[in-house]
Amino acid sequence: MLFNSMPFCLYFPAVAGVYFLAPERWRWAWLLAASYGFYMAWEPGYVALLWISTAVDYVAARRIAASSGGARRVWLGASLTANLGLLFFFKYYNFFRDSLGAGARSAGLSLELPYSDFLLPLGISFYTFQTLSYTIDVYRGERAPERHLGYFALYVCFFPQLVAGPIERASRLLPQLRRAHAFDYDRVCDGLRLMAWGFFKKMVIADRLAVAVERVYAEPGGHSGPVLLLATLAFGYQIYCDFSGYSDIAIGAARVMGVGLSPNFNRPYAASSIRDFWRRWHMTLSAWFRDYVYVPLGGNRNSAAGWAAAILVVFAASGLWHGANWTFLVWGLIHGGLLIAERGAVAVAPGLARIPHALKVALTFSAVHVGWIFFRAADLGEALEVVSGLLGGWGEVAEATFWGAAVRALGLGWGEVVLVCVAVAVVEAVQYAGSRAALQPWFRAQPVALRWAAYTAIFWTIFLAGVFRQTEFYYFVF
Repeated sequence: MLFNSMPFCLYFPAVAGVYFLAPERWRWAWLLAASYGFYMAWEPGYVALLWISTAVDYVAARRIAASSGGARRVWLGASLTANLGLLFFFKYYNFFRDSLGAGARSAGLSLELPYSDFLLPLGISFYTFQTLSYTIDVYRGERAPERHLGYFALYVCFFPQLVAGPIERASRLLPQLRRAHAFDYDRVCDGLRLMAWGFFKKMVIADRLAVAVERVYAEPGGHSGPVLLLATLAFGYQIYCDFSGYSDIAIGAARVMGVGLSPNFNRPYAASSIRDFWRRWHMTLSAWFRDYVYVPLGGNRNSAAGWAAAILVVFAASGLWHGANWTFLVWGLIHGGLLIAERGAVAVAPGLARIPHALKVALTFSAVHVGWIFFRAADLGEALEVVSGLLGGWGEVAEATFWGAAVRALGLGWGEVVLVCVAVAVVEAVQYAGSRAALQPWFRAQPVALRWAAYTAIFWTIFLAGVFRQTEFYYFVF
């Protein structure tokens, strides 16, 4: 069930309404049933994978806490094997099958493994990492195992963040699911406003930019460098408004019911370095890799060479987490390599740290968008075609007919271009204001007439300017 669909617009108010009307002791059961119903609206049979992850990690965590010595490692291994095994089979098996086959053929050998035609389960990367964080935390002694199977199952499948995060830690989410949440008008309004903001990002900006990106990247060789650059910049804002829009809707929906989810974005395109970018982009995933991969590999305690190796491992894993394709691996390694280069450059020339902040932001923005080329391309050949194509055709910019031709090449009208530019400017302005002061309390304190004027404006903007194709959120494929 897509957030940007009529079924969800009917489903969510019904779920929230029954939640507040139900006796407190049964609210968890209602949310659990609603979460399973939400997931089963996509592919009913795949809810069994949720049940498997839930059962394995519930038992493994309790046995870890009750065991000692090697037995604890055995139960942790069982959790890792079961969860990562399912993730590998459904997401990576065909990728490794094809890669091994290609490697065998290049060596003059024949290796034909069976092909898997199973669908990629929705949200499997997200809920796998969420459940793994729970068992690892129990193993480390950082939390006690949850004894109530129902609450633990709800932690695994809480529907606002089930499909694309934020990736929540049990120590943050489980206590909130147990807590009684009375209906609070201000909190509900805050949540609904955040949901509307997410719909605005998704339907007005992301889905409209997707048209241009799809058109140009479908045939990159047929477009000049300036058009490829415009399409790449468009993708940067498409994926940001799409994913952050999903996160806003998820966080807002949970807030309506009294549950606070972790922030996932903090003005990533205002980052002044690649390190800063990953503090701002998909923050819960970055924190997951930091705590469960980077730190166990030695983290900042490593020598310079060990630190660089750990960074490359983390970013290679992060790239493959996003998708079973060499393009994602290269994208991850680009970010890892840039992070290593940043640290090395400052060590060799400390004066680089004093270059103007605006220049740092511009350089980071450019480097991130070079990486987006590999993230968006269907394969490495297409990515390299885009990169090489960016170098040609710049003489056209001086021609009077350039901009009209560029807009036609993107498949947009001038009105749509102006709309998107204004909408992006609004997003950046609101985010900047939010970085200076808390907007929700400020907005809540405004006169009723002003608040309802704002509600009316965003409703009609979405209704009149939104794209109603009910396209999936970009991160659903991960």
